[in-house]
Amino acid sequence: MHVSRHGTGLAAAIRALASQIHPVFMLPPIAASWFGAVLAHDLSPSLAALHMTAAFFALYTAHVKDGYVDFYIRGEDDDHPLSSGGAKLALTLSSAGFFVCLLTIGYVVDVWAALLTLPGWLIGYLHAPQLDMHALTTTMGYPLGISISLLGGFYVQTQTLTLPVFAFAAVFLTILSGVKIIDDAQDYDYDRSISKHTAVVVLGTTRSRRVAYLLMTLGLLAILGLSALSVFPKSAILAVLGFGIVALFARRAGPELATMLLIRGSYVFLALLLVAVWFRPLG
Repeated sequence: MHVSRHGTGLAAAIRALASQIHPVFMLPPIAASWFGAVLAHDLSPSLAALHMTAAFFALYTAHVKDGYVDFYIRGEDDDHPLSSGGAKLALTLSSAGFFVCLLTIGYVVDVWAALLTLPGWLIGYLHAPQLDMHALTTTMGYPLGISISLLGGFYVQTQTLTLPVFAFAAVFLTILSGVKIIDDAQDYDYDRSISKHTAVVVLGTTRSRRVAYLLMTLGLLAILGLSALSVFPKSAILAVLGFGIVALFARRAGPELATMLLIRGSYVFLALLLVAVWFRPLG
């Protein structure tokens, strides 16, 4: 069986398999897992690495399945590096890797830690062709995966969940859902032509853009309020400033540039929250 569509041999197979590692989309959920571990303060690096590895396999599964569906089933993509058999092999290996991590988490932590980790793979595997055809699940699927990764990263360290960690997960879900709507605006014409009901298709470009920035604004305001109530450290205000400035520039840009700015702004946002939680520079 040839793994690659564009060559034979081990090197071609490795290149094809590696092509499904998309750092831009993989980094946020893996970083969210680490952020959850950091919230625990007295973290175990080995447990953090185990949970982040599970998140990696879940994301890899999502990318392989999405590419397979778009090329071999929907005919949306012009090319795909993996053969049909190679894609199925990659799905099998990544899913096996995830469930090895899941069983290990269940054994070394507890069954609740495993159950909290499992939705990451379910969201990834079901993203295409099930979840990505409906406005709510298209918009919230990826952000929800990030929020669950944060909760799981915390739980495997502490065997509990607290108000601050739930609040951080809710803020991530709200802000990143807004970013996802802007991202989906890039494919408005095509999604509309195939009756793919993203939020942009359902609401229209103007209204969906307003909803997107409203969600981001609500998330940032929630951080300010929760910082004032000492649920979040006061230093979290720095993350609001960092992402808020990026969002102001993105608001004046088209969907493609706005998405690029907001995704990179999300990295800055998460980095500043990590600094706020770990170092507490404002006390």
